[in-house]
Amino acid sequence: MASVKRFEDLELWKVSRELCNKIGELIDKELFRNNFKLIGQIEGSSGSIMDNIAEGFERGTRAEFIQFLGYSKGSCGEFRSQLYRALDRKYITETEFDELRLLAVRISIMIQRFIKYLQTTEIKGTRKR
Repeated sequence: MASVKRFEDLELWKVSRELCNKIGELIDKELFRNNFKLIGQIEGSSGSIMDNIAEGFERGTRAEFIQFLGYSKGSCGEFRSQLYRALDRKYITETEFDELRLLAVRISIMIQRFIKYLQTTEIKGTRKR
């Protein structure tokens, strides 16, 4: 938060955006066969990952950022669970599943490491100087 001025500069947010775009591309190819509930859930959870990173960053305090990173990490788990549903219904291939699951796991690890960093740093945030 100290040297990073915009959430868009966070590698964590960039990778989350990549995940959101990848699932969006699959949905746009109509692979989910009009399962609008699952489309809404999986698109919502993937968007929630990146959105909570952005919202937490913009809150301007370390404590709130950590809280919203926790929400984002939870959305990673929700997304992975929904991927299994998409795989079980054969809306995505094993290869697509593996790629997206590994990317979501990578994001979850990045979030956890960033939370750990924020918990140990002296940085307080832009609202708490």
